[in-house]
Amino acid sequence: MNRETILHSLYFVLYLLAQVMLFRQLVLFDTAFCFLYVAFILLLPIETNPIILMFTGFLLGFFIDIFYDSLGLHALSLVLVAYLRNYWLATITPQGGYDAGQGPTLAVNGLQWFMVYSIPLVFVHHAVLFFAEAGGFGIFWFTMSKVMTSLLFTMTVILLFQYFSFRRRR
Repeated sequence: MNRETILHSLYFVLYLLAQVMLFRQLVLFDTAFCFLYVAFILLLPIETNPIILMFTGFLLGFFIDIFYDSLGLHALSLVLVAYLRNYWLATITPQGGYDAGQGPTLAVNGLQWFMVYSIPLVFVHHAVLFFAEAGGFGIFWFTMSKVMTSLLFTMTVILLFQYFSFRRRR
């Protein structure tokens, strides 16, 4: 095991614990939920093997499902995000390409690129999660309000974490 694998394993545990211990209880107005654990998949290095990415997404989602008692909803949505991530990264590749060994972070690529990268993937995660939880499109507008408010809440927390870790490394 190299240093990067150990570091990512530690981050896996930290994201899981933060989600289960802190962000599970943090709900705004019964519609905005913070799912910070999505950032773990989003911030893995760009050249991560897609199979490993989806397996890691499944494991993280599965452990979240155990604590949320949600019967695989988090695993479903996180595996989908892990699957779509590399296609989305290929679509929004900057002109010079990506640096080897770098993660798709705010510090490396800037705010505008990070927003273009992360917002659609977090939206897909939340939409799949909440519509699967609702059992379909019967309560479409209420579910969409949960998706949009949770997207705003989650992205704010992810950006704050990115900003503080970026400032600390400088």
